[in-house]
Amino acid sequence: MSNASLFPDEFDPVPSGPASAASPGKHAPLPERLRPRKLDEVVGQRHLLGEGMPLRVALESGRPHSMILWGPPGVGKTTLARLMTQHFDAQFIAISAVLGGVKDIREAVDRALAAAGQGRRTIVFVDEVHRFNKAQQDAFLPHVESGLFSFIGATTENPSFEVNSALLSRATVHVLKSLDEQDMRELLARGRAALGAPPVSEAATSRLIGYADGDARRLLNTLETVAQLTPAGTAEIDEALLERTLGEQLRRYDKGGDQFYDVISALHKSVRGSNPDAALYWLVRMLDGGVDARYITRRLIRMASEDIGNADPRALRLCLDAAETYERLGSPEGELTLAQAVVYLAIAPKSNAVYNAYNQVRALIKQDSSRPVPVHLRNAPTRLMKELGYGKAYRYAHDFPGAYVAGEQYLPDGLEDQRFYEPVPRGLELKIGARLDELRRLDAEALGRGDVDGDGEGPGDGANGAARGDREA
Repeated sequence: MSNASLFPDEFDPVPSGPASAASPGKHAPLPERLRPRKLDEVVGQRHLLGEGMPLRVALESGRPHSMILWGPPGVGKTTLARLMTQHFDAQFIAISAVLGGVKDIREAVDRALAAAGQGRRTIVFVDEVHRFNKAQQDAFLPHVESGLFSFIGATTENPSFEVNSALLSRATVHVLKSLDEQDMRELLARGRAALGAPPVSEAATSRLIGYADGDARRLLNTLETVAQLTPAGTAEIDEALLERTLGEQLRRYDKGGDQFYDVISALHKSVRGSNPDAALYWLVRMLDGGVDARYITRRLIRMASEDIGNADPRALRLCLDAAETYERLGSPEGELTLAQAVVYLAIAPKSNAVYNAYNQVRALIKQDSSRPVPVHLRNAPTRLMKELGYGKAYRYAHDFPGAYVAGEQYLPDGLEDQRFYEPVPRGLELKIGARLDELRRLDAEALGRGDVDGDGEGPGDGANGAARGDREA
């Protein structure tokens, strides 16, 4: 049996036709009962669905296109995918990347072929597409290219990192935002009306909205729970009632609707700014908000390279150890290792020298021509290559004092004087900078004396040096 047949209501196809045809039963959860059946019922995402905005234009044009819907939980990714089915009168096939696999993709292709034979379009919706591996994502490519179906992927993770570049290049990324306070108040009013619940005080409203943190599903589920536990005859749902019914679940959140990537940005900037207290605060905010600790460890590893680098190379190792320890201990025990890593990163000496050098080289290579490798650096495994001069005059560093060939050229012709990596005067890079200064002084002296003439004369040159060069390559 295909996994597609096991999906809950959230993934069931929405039949085309009147909106009432798709209405859920009275026992369905409140978010499902209030799920928009028409485009004008959608709350939020005005930057995509307002008049003249890209997604509304696409829907009204009747021409579907492949897309990635990227945004936090509970902002309408599944809802939009289902509404597209009605607008485009298309067959809707839903696959959950958590439960599905290549078999489900093959079944979707077969169903799309059958629909195409009847002149009908197909939309394949993949929820949590970031959970599919490269091979599974690649399986969609030929069918998206051929136009057999339109692909819609939903993800809470940055598609730049989690979706294959080949698939990403064939889809438009639409960024969905957390619902703002106005949107949440509108949803709360709709939910209260649907439940027939008592009015909600202003203070209780603020707490419910803060707790939901821009997640419509979370808001409505919480409201439904409160309504079910509210005694009959209650005149108003106030803060005291919320605390009695939800208890620790509703401890005060101060999230203000900001999205998770804003919080990770605050963590990153606190680490970069060498403030361990702020860094710990944002770390715990993320953990408390349910952010995957593995995502956090990946970002910490990035910080160790981007903002600390060679000023303290131990930072990178500590982050890798923290990630491994978390995998062994899990939550909550493993979270302490993340706190240890965050504090170390914050107090470590900072250097973005490698980060800057890397970006400079990337920019250069992107706009520059493909310069040939200098002949003396080329490997010469065959007689023909040797006859062409490959490896000739290469000087083997270990044959020279300090294992350094002063004045040797390693960059392509025309780039000999480029300097990308400039250590900062902090941490270990103090010593690295002094070392580079000394090596550059030796280079200048060698070039000034004319010791570097490329004729193969000098220590390490000739057959022995070339042979060693071939061996090392």
